[in-house]
Amino acid sequence: MIPAGPARDESREAAATEVKGGPRALGPKQYLWIIGAALVFAAALHWLGPILTPFLIGAIFAYLASPAVKWAERRRVPRTLSTLLAVVVILLLVVALVLTLAPLVQAEFGTLFRRLPELLGKLYGYTAPWLKQTLDIELDFDLASIRQFIAENMEGAQTLAAHLFSSLKAGGVAVLGLVINLALIPVVMFYLLRDWNTIVGRIDELLPRRWLGRFRTMAGEVDGVLAEFVRGQLSVMGVLAVYYVAGLTLAGLKFAVPIGLLTGLLVFIPYVGFGLGLTLGVLAALLQWTGWPPFLAVLVVYGIGQLLENYVLVPWLVGDRIGLHPLAVIFALLAFGELFGFAGVLLALPVSAALLVGLRHLRAAYFGSDLYR
Repeated sequence: MIPAGPARDESREAAATEVKGGPRALGPKQYLWIIGAALVFAAALHWLGPILTPFLIGAIFAYLASPAVKWAERRRVPRTLSTLLAVVVILLLVVALVLTLAPLVQAEFGTLFRRLPELLGKLYGYTAPWLKQTLDIELDFDLASIRQFIAENMEGAQTLAAHLFSSLKAGGVAVLGLVINLALIPVVMFYLLRDWNTIVGRIDELLPRRWLGRFRTMAGEVDGVLAEFVRGQLSVMGVLAVYYVAGLTLAGLKFAVPIGLLTGLLVFIPYVGFGLGLTLGVLAALLQWTGWPPFLAVLVVYGIGQLLENYVLVPWLVGDRIGLHPLAVIFALLAFGELFGFAGVLLALPVSAALLVGLRHLRAAYFGSDLYR
């Protein structure tokens, strides 16, 4: 997916020289430059993580859409047009996901708020006798007052909304920042897709001619590893979507299909898909309360799903494809998340894959060095 640079005479001569004499081994100074660049990248990611997040998300979407754009370009479709179509299709998919999710969340929270007194009454009916018999603790809840409190708050929802709207003046900068970040994602995606060849060509021009062949080789290997990563992540999403739909259906949940699909499809955002799916599943189980067994079954389904994702599917379908040990995959997710926040989690496995390629070349250089021999 990473194209070569522009066909300039100088590049051709350098590449031809390296093909004849073989790729030149990088010396200690060159590796020091590479390590310095990696440290600068890590510092930028640490200090500018929130700013870089929309750019990273846009770059991820661009990378996913790149094969489709190249396919269209090979069939003589203008790159700008194919890029625009790719951006529109991805935006439509995201909007469709949001439109599917928003009514479900709104309906569940609205129903939960209305049924809260009934749910509290059932909970009181289950727990009060057990506490009295087992621990000799007597609970005394005034359910009538709770119902009245909830009814008064429901009637005052418009007043609460007005207060929230007026408070946007104080948090206007944060809201504006969120809107700008969301708007940046399709813009970043469009320009990266359209100008990718130009961007890579400019980088190619800046590289020292002595490094050119080696860097092109490493870039191709990193691209291959990332392609395997994407295919592995898609496999994880598909398997988990089927698992959650089947598991929640067996648990007797009415909203099993939409909740299961959303949970599986959102696992590409670490922890977000699981957390959102668990919240929706628990709320749905509360709304159709038929006793403790179905409710506990939902919790068991999500507990097993989290273990299956983190300790089986991701290490097997993603880690093995990119050549990383399962423990290295788990460590990368935790370490990058701790060091760089959400932006680090997004980059954990791709950057690990790039480091893996670099370490392979470094090991080969070490084995061929006088120090090793």
